[in-house]
Amino acid sequence: MNVAVNQETPERSYQQRQSVHTEVRQKLVAADDRLALARGLMFIGSIVLVWLFFNTAGFSSAWPLLALVAFAILVVLHNAVARRLEERNRAIAYYTRRLDHMAGQWMGQGDPGQRYRDDDHPYSSDLDLFGKGSLFEYISGARTRLGQNTLADWFCSGASIEAIEARQSAIAELRDHLELIEQLAVLKTGKDLDANQDLLQRWCAGPADTLSSWQLVVATVLGSLALLSLALWGTGAGPIVLLPVILLELVFYSVSLRDLRRMAADAAAANSGLELLSEVMTLFEGQSFHSPLLQQLSTELECRGRRPSEQIARLSKLVDRLEHSLRNQLIVPIALLTCAPFQLMRQIDSWREEAGASIPGWFKAVGEMEALCSLARYAFENPDDPFPQLVADSEPALFRAAGLGHPLLPKEACIANDIEISNARRLIMVSGSNMSGKSTLLRTIGINSVLACCGAPVRATNLQTSRFQLGCVMRVSDSLQNGVSLFYSVISRIKRVVELTDKSPTLLFLFDEILQGTNSHDRRIGAEGITRQLIDKGAVGLITTHDLELTGIVASLGTTAVNIHFEDHLEDGQMRFDYKIRPGVVNKSNALELMRMVGLDVNSSSSE
Repeated sequence: MNVAVNQETPERSYQQRQSVHTEVRQKLVAADDRLALARGLMFIGSIVLVWLFFNTAGFSSAWPLLALVAFAILVVLHNAVARRLEERNRAIAYYTRRLDHMAGQWMGQGDPGQRYRDDDHPYSSDLDLFGKGSLFEYISGARTRLGQNTLADWFCSGASIEAIEARQSAIAELRDHLELIEQLAVLKTGKDLDANQDLLQRWCAGPADTLSSWQLVVATVLGSLALLSLALWGTGAGPIVLLPVILLELVFYSVSLRDLRRMAADAAAANSGLELLSEVMTLFEGQSFHSPLLQQLSTELECRGRRPSEQIARLSKLVDRLEHSLRNQLIVPIALLTCAPFQLMRQIDSWREEAGASIPGWFKAVGEMEALCSLARYAFENPDDPFPQLVADSEPALFRAAGLGHPLLPKEACIANDIEISNARRLIMVSGSNMSGKSTLLRTIGINSVLACCGAPVRATNLQTSRFQLGCVMRVSDSLQNGVSLFYSVISRIKRVVELTDKSPTLLFLFDEILQGTNSHDRRIGAEGITRQLIDKGAVGLITTHDLELTGIVASLGTTAVNIHFEDHLEDGQMRFDYKIRPGVVNKSNALELMRMVGLDVNSSSSE
């Protein structure tokens, strides 16, 4: 379907496309009703004509035959309309979800990617990359596990500047391919919703577990004898000719059936989600693109002979037939008698030998295409978000943002700030009262850095950034089961972040309430020592603190460090925040006022 849309706003574009689908759906509903009525009447008419044929002398058999043919045609037409109607319903529902998403109603509606959560990762848990309300849930539109894996990997690992720029070009092209993104989104899921296509790649890459030559020879001979015996039985020889074959097959199956079932189970596991994968491949095959990365990925999906989607569909059909031959009660007797499962297993082994080596390339292409489509949809729905300007690795480290905001916050509630981190400003110490925006600032910088390294647009007016390693210490807790205190968990996490300075690129560290869990004296000394070590090793970053004693670290580091702060004020008995960055150290705290606001009595004093 090609729909001319008004590109004034993403919402308007979605509404127009949904409106077109709704108009077509109304026509299909009317056609569905007419065909259902015609089908019912023709069925009744066919029954009447058949009755007349058997009960009326001289009644021509052509009439009931014509009626049955007409009924069959109506069934085919009705099923085709029903499929198209179902597709339109899925498209309408898709645009309803996207419009709700853009209105802020997205949390808990998508795949949270919880399986990718790793508390030991240097930053993913701290920046809400996975889980309910996460960046993954917000962005991912991948239909296969391949695309989901790729997107999650891009969130959690760096890429070269060349790779990032190639992705930017691909995303810029794909964000205008609304038809492709829609078709990907409305593919029927069925049983493939949670399927894991990775299993096919592992199966193809694993050791060859195939039937032996003697098993195939015996299965072929016994299957042929069984068919010959059935043919002789049909000529009047009687069932006695089949009994010796059955006895031989019982002996054969007692030796070989366990091997067959094991191999069939492995193939069935590899078959997980292949129907959906074939449909996704079909969408991408033959697409015409201009960006070098998309052209390269399209080339990966070219294959001599059958297309990759056809190869995958062929395997899926073979595995389905094998499962039916071993489990379907109506099919099993004939299948086992003719040794059909062995022949099917042989065809599956041949498929693996023929196409197995191509699987990694196909899967990489599909995964990257789906990840790029997810980021392209995000880019389309956020047209004001620019692609960042990348600073060459040979240049000094830089993160200079104007109008930087958090992409997961509603735009109307997102307060933007300007921030710069560089070699000349290696440490920013952030002070401020509770709930004033310190932690959100760290997450805003971190999550936009993740988006930048994925090749995606960022929530900013402008961003110039180097490639960074991210190291966060923000969400750390004690462990009763492991007997680990909060402070020990914190310093262990800090150590892992400090160790990242031995790698490249430059480390961008984000520490929220550094060294919480110890006394002020040790905290001051420890925080300064850790900060100096990070700065001396070339890292840059931000540290937030409630402890104003720690803001003195800035003075000890000279011009390479600065203090900034957030403020609050009391208005009509309520604490108000503007979430705007200001230079210097905060000069007041709201802790006591917050305690009073929740009803704690902190005004009383003891006297003796």
